Amino acid sequence: MPERLFGTDGIRGKAGHYPLDEKTVEAIGQSLVKNLTRELGRAPAIIIGRDTRESGPQIENALARGALTAGACVESAGVITTPGVAFITLRESFDAGVVISASHNPYEDNGIKVFSPSGKKLSDEMERRIESSLSTVETVGAIDFQSAHPSWSDRHCSLYIDHLVEQVGEGLSLEGMRIGLDCANGAASHIAPQVFERLGAKAEVICASPDGRNINEDCGSLHLEKLQRLIAEGELDLGIAFDGDADRALMVDERGSLVDGDHELLILARLRKKQNRLPGNTVVSTVMSNIGLEIALRHHEIEMIRSQVGDRFVLEEMLRRGANLGGEQSGHIIFPDISLAGDGIVTAIEMLRAVVDSGQTLSQLAAELEKFPQALVNARVSRKPPIESMPAVVAEIQKIEDEMQGRGRLLVRYSGTENLARVMIEGEDQTLIEEQAHHLADLIRRSIG
Repeated sequence: MPERLFGTDGIRGKAGHYPLDEKTVEAIGQSLVKNLTRELGRAPAIIIGRDTRESGPQIENALARGALTAGACVESAGVITTPGVAFITLRESFDAGVVISASHNPYEDNGIKVFSPSGKKLSDEMERRIESSLSTVETVGAIDFQSAHPSWSDRHCSLYIDHLVEQVGEGLSLEGMRIGLDCANGAASHIAPQVFERLGAKAEVICASPDGRNINEDCGSLHLEKLQRLIAEGELDLGIAFDGDADRALMVDERGSLVDGDHELLILARLRKKQNRLPGNTVVSTVMSNIGLEIALRHHEIEMIRSQVGDRFVLEEMLRRGANLGGEQSGHIIFPDISLAGDGIVTAIEMLRAVVDSGQTLSQLAAELEKFPQALVNARVSRKPPIESMPAVVAEIQKIEDEMQGRGRLLVRYSGTENLARVMIEGEDQTLIEEQAHHLADLIRRSIG
């Protein structure tokens, strides 16, 4: 069986090392084009975009070289957000869009993800075909990349910015609003400031000077301290923090408090229900969303459906149910009526629309969500047997759930990448749930041996 390279969010690894070494990346480009050619009956057209990592141009060139060798027409959008590539793929009728990015990871990492013309990520079937074609590729060490240059045009990024302002932001005026933007020294650095200033806001911008190595470094959606200080010191109305490829956005209210993806889903669901734009009064989140969100949505007669962790699974559940709002605590929010790819800038625009529409501050909008205390404990295990195959563990889970009496939530799952069992408990008493989580994690560890 061919080695699995694609995870839930494409291929990830250390830049310059397998599978992101020159030989393998070039082979990925060739395999992608050969499979697309077989499917389409003609040579495909591919658009490539990347974030600001120093390894981005080299990986882009290696992939383009492989694709060009296999007969594709290849264009580059240069530095652009992940959802920007998804938009361009659809808007300009490319057969595939490729993003060179490792999202919120440190600069040493990089990755490859592929979008279909619909804006969805590459199908599992196509990923398996590509992996099958790579079965003879040998693992190699870090090497120097050689150059190859797809045709480049800045019109792709300009089209995306115009779309965000004129279509997504249609009818929204941010005149008089002062906002802080943390661009994570990533792909949003030259895009987000233009978008929000064109919509009328006065933007104070930080972490928008990428040098190839400072992407996500003590900034962006994983490190909000700088943005929180900016809001406090500048007396701004709110702040927005993106990650390296800007497919997610977290916010900071005027008091400097975090407004995460759970808050965003509640605020956006209320607005969309008011506008009769929430089909089935349904929101899709993941098993990691706080039970407080479920309770708050229920108060508004909105049902919350939980999917597996990962935007891919959220989108699949949304499409299955016909929902048009879903996302994760990380701020990766999906609006299928706008785009099938999570877009941090779109999320921020829609959140600002909610603020303007309500006439309230962001802190007032977020206040309705009462988050339950949460305990998360990891247990290192030697293997991953089904949880239901361990009677003592099943009995303890049932005991804890009975004690909660519907005012809490317990989740046990294995890590997808490590030999870890993850125990998450939410409840009203922090001390109690921490004791329960540690006890259950120890029991799992002992039961597996």
